[in-house]
Amino acid sequence: MNLNGYTDLPDGKIASVVTYLHMRRPPDLPRPEAPPGLTLERIRSDAARYRALFRRIGEPWLWFSRAAMPEEELEAILADPRVEVDVLRDGDADIGLLELDFRHDSEAELAFLGLVPETIGRGAGRFLIQEAVRRAFGKPVERLFVHTCSLDHPDALAFYRRAGFVPYKRAIEVADDPRLTGRLPPQAGAHVPVLGKL
Repeated sequence: MNLNGYTDLPDGKIASVVTYLHMRRPPDLPRPEAPPGLTLERIRSDAARYRALFRRIGEPWLWFSRAAMPEEELEAILADPRVEVDVLRDGDADIGLLELDFRHDSEAELAFLGLVPETIGRGAGRFLIQEAVRRAFGKPVERLFVHTCSLDHPDALAFYRRAGFVPYKRAIEVADDPRLTGRLPPQAGAHVPVLGKL
């Protein structure tokens, strides 16, 4: 890969710039309150429900990792007591996801945080990120970290920075286009053109 210019990718590949962020102490904020009508519900060992919500949240941004993960691997993550997965609900509807991973020594990873597209901009994301920070630093952790990429929602990086995260590393991720492998439907990630045969 050329680190001082352009590198051509073959058809069937996608690439993104990944930004890693972290915080070592929580900002001084009041305890987060859910917007009216929204509740958090912990889920365990319900891979079908998790995967359905993951896809609703992530398909517009080409989230494919958990969509492609083997069932037994996903079930093991969901069942691990060191992983906290909460679903944000609006009445009977699942509209958001908050996943904290405490499997790292003295660190927590904000593995996933997202909302279904029609919910963005109503304060639910701010509630989820504040709740994530509160929960992470409610345990004996020295650092909370997260990453986002250039394929994600255009405000994702600024959102994490507003929440108090600081960028510390950048990487380039190259992967098979999940629309060509069948992991995501052809209409997913409309902002990224498909280069290859569907």
